[in-house]
Parts: sequence; structure tokens; C-alpha cells
Amino acid sequence: MGYIKVKAKIANPQERNKYREVELLADTGAIYTLLPSSLLEGLAISATSRRKFKLASGEVKDYPTGEAYIEVEGIGVTSIVVFGPEGSTPLLGVTTLELLGFQVDPLTKKLKPMELLLL
Repeated sequence: MGYIKVKAKIANPQERNKYREVELLADTGAIYTLLPSSLLEGLAISATSRRKFKLASGEVKDYPTGEAYIEVEGIGVTSIVVFGPEGSTPLLGVTTLELLGFQVDPLTKKLKPMELLLL
């Protein structure tokens, strides 16, 4: 499918004036959005729990999670984020994509609005 990079604003959900602009790799294989721990801590975002994740290598690791405000293309939501190790690639996970109402279009290599259903 290739890589789809997305510009996003990551903010503290209680103080949205504390934010950083970041380039994320849209990853439909990742459930949650992953950001370096130092970025989240620099925005005064605290870990509220820990969860186990299976990595691409097959290894299972335990990481802290919390919540951040994430804005893409002018649309923002509060979403669960993973406090990733330093040097890790920031990922935009499928849960955040769905909350934002976007899906990955593999043909254009861009995000496109989802058809939102209330059935």
C-alpha cells in the first residue's frame, strides 16, 4: 500500500493551547496512535493505564497509555495514545482515524472522509 504521512496537531486535552505539530504515519494495522513519550510528557499529558501490544516482530510489550487531543485537516478528537519509546515512528492508529471520520485511500495515498452511518 505504501506510506501515507499526515500532518497533525497533538495537544493536551485540557489545555489545547499546549500543542505540537507532528508528522504521523497513518497505520491501519495499529489500533491506537503511538507518539514518543517525551512529546506527550512535554505537553503535560499523563499516562493513565498500561496495555499490552503485539509488535510487528511478534513480540508482546507493555506500554503506558493516556489521552491526547489530535487534530487532522481541521477536525479534532480526544483519543487514546500510546507512550512509545524514543526514536519510534509516530503512528496514527485506526481508532483515531475512525474517531476523526477518515479512512486511508490506498489509490491516492491520502486520507478521505468515511461514510458515517447511523443504522
